Amino acid sequence: MTAHTESTKNPIVRFLNMNTSREVGGRELPLWRQILLQVLCLVIAAEVLFPIMYIVTLSFSSRETRPASLELIPTEISFAAYKQVIDRPTANPITFIELLRNSFLLSVGVGLAALMIAVLAAYAFSRFKFKLRSVLMVLVFVPLLMPAIGLSTPLYLLMNSFRIADCGGAIAISPFASCAVGLGKVMFNLRDSLLGVGIAMISTALPFAVWNLKGYLDTIPKELEEAAAIDGADPNQVFFQIVLPLALPQLAVTFFLGFIGHWQEFALPWLFLTQPESYTLSMTLYNMTGQYANSIPWNRFAAMAIIVALPVAITYIALQKQIVSGLTSGGVKG
Repeated sequence: MTAHTESTKNPIVRFLNMNTSREVGGRELPLWRQILLQVLCLVIAAEVLFPIMYIVTLSFSSRETRPASLELIPTEISFAAYKQVIDRPTANPITFIELLRNSFLLSVGVGLAALMIAVLAAYAFSRFKFKLRSVLMVLVFVPLLMPAIGLSTPLYLLMNSFRIADCGGAIAISPFASCAVGLGKVMFNLRDSLLGVGIAMISTALPFAVWNLKGYLDTIPKELEEAAAIDGADPNQVFFQIVLPLALPQLAVTFFLGFIGHWQEFALPWLFLTQPESYTLSMTLYNMTGQYANSIPWNRFAAMAIIVALPVAITYIALQKQIVSGLTSGGVKG
């Protein structure tokens, strides 16, 4: 009798190797491995949920001071912090609705603009053969290798060079013209505006969008376009009536992934914007922090953090399956 047969007769061994998943396909996992994986998942879930539960508990507190002990379950349910944040987030002269509008315009505007540019570039890389095509694809990929904050200095200098000034009756547009030394009042600075921040964010969003869409467009059969061309469709009709409808799911995924990142963008707006009327929700959240921990209104800070994160969380949960399937389908070919 072999050792394997002896082990299968041992009830303890049979119990530890029991398949409790009831799955017919795939690789069977013994009970001890399933328990180990479940424990590991619980540890990871606890680590992820710990800061979320702590922030939620703080947001429902009526006290502005930080709790002396660690509280993960709310001892009271008070919406005073949420009311205060919505009525007047900070001492700056800007309302919550204006902050929400700025964040929405910036994230949606950047997402749509980057998507329109990226789909044209991705289609060119996917379908056309031209010189330096591979080199240009590598150059598009290079910004993804650099931290976004590393690109802030050249973007700052570039946006700050475009200004409109009043030279005492005459208008000067930099860098094409400028006022005399000591004269002129700046009427518009591209750097200190939502438009300038949006242009800078588009430049950082394009590389990922181009690569993500290019991989998906490679999976669309070229025979469909050739058949449409034989039927008399011109290149514009082929692109807008054949390619774009087929790529619509990936376009939606690319936009929403960009929306998630742009909604929470903090570094570029904080470096570029100085006028409170142009602030975003993430900038206002940082403005609620003080020099010392005791000076921070912790319940309002937690409520603001929940409000800022809520649209992103709802969007991701609602589109989780589409996002995952879109990323995997776009990575079939590259």
